[in-house]
Amino acid sequence: MEERYYATGRRKTAVARVWVTQGSGQVKINDRSVEEYFGEAVRNQALMPLSTLGLDGQFDVWCTVKGGGITGQAGALRHGLARALVVANEEYRKPLRKSGYLTRDSRMVERKKYGRPGARKRFQFSKR
Repeated sequence: MEERYYATGRRKTAVARVWVTQGSGQVKINDRSVEEYFGEAVRNQALMPLSTLGLDGQFDVWCTVKGGGITGQAGALRHGLARALVVANEEYRKPLRKSGYLTRDSRMVERKKYGRPGARKRFQFSKR
């Protein structure tokens, strides 16, 4: 049986569960192909860890993504993919860390406050 490596990636409110195996470079997201799921710009962003290491076409990636929007899901996939590759081979850690793919992006949407229309916006002020 071939080795399967698992990791979880997160970005904003999106969570990606990623499995990586040696293979032909097939990428499936929620049982759909990566071309079907993401647009080209976001797809390149999501698969950056593979291209950074020069491993395009060497690993099959299968993942489930929940929550957030398209960009958040792509970021979660990128984070999970980088972490799964490190589980597969510890030598990948240094270049992935240098590129910033192993760091969890902690930026989240700020909550709305009472007495205001948004997180920071104020209602229009009228002097008279």
